[in-house]
Amino acid sequence: MPGTVTDHLEVTASDGSVLARTRIPRQSGWCLYWNHSVTGDGVIDCYIDDLGKMVLHRTYQPDFAAGLGHYPGRGILTSAEGGGYWIEDIDEPVPGNAYALRVGSLAVDHRIVTTDGDEIYLSKMAEHTRVTIRLDTGE
Repeated sequence: MPGTVTDHLEVTASDGSVLARTRIPRQSGWCLYWNHSVTGDGVIDCYIDDLGKMVLHRTYQPDFAAGLGHYPGRGILTSAEGGGYWIEDIDEPVPGNAYALRVGSLAVDHRIVTTDGDEIYLSKMAEHTRVTIRLDTGE
């Protein structure tokens, strides 16, 4: 679409090498999918590019297993169709437009899926390593 500003989502290794890079039009987003390391149930964290700012928008949690849960004042808890919970409207900016992630095993299956359908299979490319997921605005 003419006039649409496009940023990039970039995944880098601890040595700074770029493992993956994909286009993210502003006001669209991506989700990080993964399987909980204890229960094996799927978890989803969804982000948006809010005019050049990485913002955690919502998350899906199958239950409140270790490390999961809802905190009062941080989004709105709703029941998900088919079970589990969505925490909507978190709208929490990510400091510095980046965060570190210790990528899990192939069973954890960390992967990013963009609104446009691009997929980045983190566990296949960087299993058991630390990566940085960053929104690159070119500034």
